[in-house]
Amino acid sequence: MRDDPLVRTTLDLDADILMAAKEIAAAKGLTAGRVVSDLVRKALEPRPVERVRNGVPLMPRQAPGAPKMTMSLVNELRDEP
Repeated sequence: MRDDPLVRTTLDLDADILMAAKEIAAAKGLTAGRVVSDLVRKALEPRPVERVRNGVPLMPRQAPGAPKMTMSLVNELRDEP
C-alpha cells in the first residue's frame, strides 16, 4: 500500500506521539508521516474478536465432527505421560 498517493493534511498530535514517530522515523530512515501512516494502517487492520465471559476468554468452538469433550477424555489426556 505504499504506492498510495500521498495526501497532505494537518493533524493535531500529542507532543510525545510526534516525538516517538520522529524517533522511529530517524531510526528506520523514513519520514514521520510514513511512520504514522504505517502505524494507523496496522491499527485499522481487522483483528479476530476475542470472546470473553465473566472476564475469562472462551475457547473457540469445536470443528464439526470433532470428538465431544467429556470429563473422561479430560482425565485421559491429563494422565498421559
